[in-house]
Amino acid sequence: MAGVYDIEEVFRRLQASSFRRRFHLTGRERAYLDTWGIERVMEQAARFISERLAPAQPRNDGRQTPWRNHPVFVAQHATATCCRGCLEKTHGIAKGHALTDEELRHVLAVIERWLRAQ
Repeated sequence: MAGVYDIEEVFRRLQASSFRRRFHLTGRERAYLDTWGIERVMEQAARFISERLAPAQPRNDGRQTPWRNHPVFVAQHATATCCRGCLEKTHGIAKGHALTDEELRHVLAVIERWLRAQ
């Protein structure tokens, strides 16, 4: 995972961003997580990340993650795992290659940590 920032460093960076700090689970997204549970939501997160973020050239990169209607989407914006540009800037994961298994695990760990803190 050369180049990928440590998860503690990532959360320090996120905490320093007024934009990232403004995201919280409320309403529909909070109810969804409460109803379905973290395990189910993380299964869906794995699918979303594999389809929308993991390819070397994601379709509509920079616009592929909706802003609401699922707790994972909110978490992605809160954790800068919403597009390859944010992933590169905040997590040190370069654009232009398909995410490795380790990089996928990193992204999912960050999302899960944020969701559990909500």
